[in-house]
Amino acid sequence: MNPRVLAARFLAEILRGEKSLAALPPYSQLTPPDRALLQELCYGGCRFYHRHETLLRQLLPKPLKGKDADVQALMHLGLYQLYCTRVPDHAAIGATVEAAQTLKKPWAKGLINGVLRNAQRRREEFNQENSDDLQHRYSHPQWLVEAIQSAWPSYWQEVLFANNQHPAFTLRVNRRCGDRDTYLQRLTLSGFPGEATPFAPDGITLSHAVPVQQLPGFADGAVSVQDEAAQLAATLLHPAPGQRVLDACCAPGGKTGHLLECEPGLAELLALDVEEPRMMRVRDNLARLGLTATLKVADAAQPDDWWDGLPFDRILLDAPCSATGVIRRHPDIKLLRRPSDIDKLAAVQQQLLRGLWPTLKPGGQLLYATCSILPRENEDQIAEFVAATPDAEPLPLNVPWGLALRLGRQLLPREGGHDGFYYALLRKRA
Repeated sequence: MNPRVLAARFLAEILRGEKSLAALPPYSQLTPPDRALLQELCYGGCRFYHRHETLLRQLLPKPLKGKDADVQALMHLGLYQLYCTRVPDHAAIGATVEAAQTLKKPWAKGLINGVLRNAQRRREEFNQENSDDLQHRYSHPQWLVEAIQSAWPSYWQEVLFANNQHPAFTLRVNRRCGDRDTYLQRLTLSGFPGEATPFAPDGITLSHAVPVQQLPGFADGAVSVQDEAAQLAATLLHPAPGQRVLDACCAPGGKTGHLLECEPGLAELLALDVEEPRMMRVRDNLARLGLTATLKVADAAQPDDWWDGLPFDRILLDAPCSATGVIRRHPDIKLLRRPSDIDKLAAVQQQLLRGLWPTLKPGGQLLYATCSILPRENEDQIAEFVAATPDAEPLPLNVPWGLALRLGRQLLPREGGHDGFYYALLRKRA
């Protein structure tokens, strides 16, 4: 099996809106180096798609037909190898051209060869010609560049740059199994140096990603993979012994597990998710950690279908969102997300807030979280809900991280550090 051919077919499916990177098959029949190349091509092809698309418009004599999306994808992968990897130019061009034969598109070999050799010769020329094109410079769709510029006029360039970097590989130490300093020593002895995260008390960032099976104690639940920004949820919610806690949109279970690790004395933790396949991942993650929770497959916005009438002391609503804060982990977001999606997601978020609020005990707290950096899903969302809900009281977040907003706090993606995340804490007035 040819990893370039597999990558071209898969990228073509993403371009048609049929797949996402999360659906990339493991291809266990490939050798480890070929699997690594396949993943690098798929993620890199998405990460720099918009930059290379501007080049293809200049390099192609005329647009390709829709049925030739695989050829278009193959040229994207060729450009990615030429401009962004250490693959020698002759190998990148030759292997990409030959892949057209396996795709059963022999007519495209000459076209691909001409496009890539032209791109090789005119590399500096193209960079200069397109230096004022923001889509080319930052490899984001124009609508998203403009949205981030508008939301964060002082930070937009840093955000776009961070979105195109490889994400940090961050761990969460299970405090039931030991403390962070002890686990850092275990990592060093295992040849995986890391450093403590600056804000999350259980977090460690490794200098490079490693297979989780190689992490000491991973199989026994000593540690989990979780970004630092996501780890902040449990500390903001402050669960206490005897409390009843709801994790309203729990999959894949990282925050569920962290809440249980932080407070073993909870009366109950109820975790909901709307899809059974996603809930299976929660079960698997909790089983590895040796933790238990009450799990239900249900729509959190429809409490009549799942709520027993006993109010919750704490609610974590990690709401579905545009995921614009985690683009570096999921670069296909730049290809799959549309401007119209934001209002649709905001409507779902408001439904969840309104549906869950009656289940919260007077005096209880609800933590609203998204991995978005767009105000429409974050501060604007909370402002709308508070204005319509007389007993909803926003609480200040006195923490040393993120940007303080009128309502809540925003983390922007940080190169070598945490993802983009938004948090707001609400208390129900007694």
